[in-house]
Amino acid sequence: MSPARTVIRNGLVVTATDEVHADVLIEGERIAAIAATGSEAAHAWTAEAEYDASDCYVIPGGVDAHTHMELPFGGTFASDTFETGTRAAAFGGTTTIVDFAVQSVGASLREGLDAWHAKAEGNCAIDYAFHMIMSDVTEDSLKEMDVLVEEGVTSFKLFMAYPGVFYSDDGRILRAMQRSASNGGLIMMHAENGIAIDVLVEQALAAGRTDPRYHGEVRKELLEAEATHRAIQLARVAGAPLYVVHVSAEQAVNELAQARDMGLNVFGETCPQYLFLSTDNLAEPDFEGAKYVCSTPLRPKEHQAALWKALRTNDLSVVSTDHCPFCFSGQKELGRGDFSKIPNGLPGVENRMDLLHQAVVDGHISRRRWIELACATPARMFGLYPRKGTLAPGADADVVIYDPHDSYVASAATHHMNVDYSAYEGKRLAGRSRTVFSRGTPVVDRGEYLGRAGHGAYLPRATSQYLI
Repeated sequence: MSPARTVIRNGLVVTATDEVHADVLIEGERIAAIAATGSEAAHAWTAEAEYDASDCYVIPGGVDAHTHMELPFGGTFASDTFETGTRAAAFGGTTTIVDFAVQSVGASLREGLDAWHAKAEGNCAIDYAFHMIMSDVTEDSLKEMDVLVEEGVTSFKLFMAYPGVFYSDDGRILRAMQRSASNGGLIMMHAENGIAIDVLVEQALAAGRTDPRYHGEVRKELLEAEATHRAIQLARVAGAPLYVVHVSAEQAVNELAQARDMGLNVFGETCPQYLFLSTDNLAEPDFEGAKYVCSTPLRPKEHQAALWKALRTNDLSVVSTDHCPFCFSGQKELGRGDFSKIPNGLPGVENRMDLLHQAVVDGHISRRRWIELACATPARMFGLYPRKGTLAPGADADVVIYDPHDSYVASAATHHMNVDYSAYEGKRLAGRSRTVFSRGTPVVDRGEYLGRAGHGAYLPRATSQYLI
């Protein structure tokens, strides 16, 4: 249970718009007031619990708008449950996730959504919401989109990749986009030309190119860019907004930048793995590269500069994780001798806030941009703002006391994700969350887990707050 009143004193409050030395008053589950440190107003506050945030930042809890807990994929399941994954998120300063419910081919959207509610309910340490993956665009599922938007599931993911699994052709994509143009939903797109990629996969395997590095080589940058361009044009035809997930290639960024320069409702997301990892990792010997197999794939290092630039210019608006962990032992190993059988995905929900703070230290982005990319914009993009993503009276008291002077080395030995490796093993990170509050309740304090499964509440969402 959260104390009735909590005060956080002496911190530097950082939001997407402001940095101010201030104290924060929490009453129950909400922020009640923010007042300058030392002011008469702040001095008058009394509370059952007080936290001293001297020399620390006080920031909104992170909003990770792209996770896959317990996702079935490639004959196995993502290794984090909603319980383990949300606990790890909390340790990393993330207090809200938006996961993906999956429609199975031949089934309704409702059946998929109900299945994911059953997985998550009573198990989450932090608050959560759902996007809907549409695997089977039919007249019935198009009608269901309208109902889901009314109920607070306001975004729908489609795939130009994975033929035979999640893939939709251009006609189905256009129909879903037309529906979202009328019901206010947001189409999210996995933009890779899966039909062409499958040809290249088949040719690579036939030629004996079976190692993990070839996963990246066959999923070519041009096929990400081509699909991104096509998705943008289909969205223009439909008059619909578009959000392109996990953008990894400079050529795809250029397509987004061109669309945004035209004033289109087109948004891009990238992930920490594309900012900090590269094809060098995929090429690690002794099958170690399998740890880094994800889609879109890691790119050569020279793409990173374009991604950082796009994050500064807002051609990329959000950094999410696409957290989809598979253990190296027994899961990634399914692809020994055939890279196409390596489960796609890597762990990251615990690392995102710290990796982006490292980017602040390294001079890639400002402190306020850090909060904008990791908290405020994802909350606005997916209809959760200002309840989430900022520190303001009336907002949920999802608050992180963040120590920028602390540091640690990322390692599977110490992380809390349910996976047997770290994608950032051995990397020293500057800064970490010291105390994490979820709706006023401390769930992590100085490395100790104080939360519980079932504290996290399901969040129905409004429509995107960015549409013009």
